[in-house]
Amino acid sequence: MKYAVVVQPQAEADIEAAYLYLMEAASPDVAIRWFNEIEAAMTTLAEFPKRCPRAPEGAYFSEDIRHLLVEPYRVLFTIRAKQVHVLHVRHMARRTLGGEHTSA
Repeated sequence: MKYAVVVQPQAEADIEAAYLYLMEAASPDVAIRWFNEIEAAMTTLAEFPKRCPRAPEGAYFSEDIRHLLVEPYRVLFTIRAKQVHVLHVRHMARRTLGGEHTSA
């Protein structure tokens, strides 16, 4: 089954922030190479997205959240019907999403 890959606005903002950081901290070449790599990796989610393991974030949310590792980043996504929704792109060094939101 082929899935449509939908990149949510927050994930787009995450990608843009990482790209701009790499442009400044590393170089334009590094930033462009990273952007192309993350885009290509997300495209692979159109086929067999369930090959990716469940993300630790699943403990904090009601949806089944999975992650695709594109070191040093994680692409967090969920599968809804015939769509893969990319929710966030986070650096592996950052805390797990949800863990910081557990106090009510």
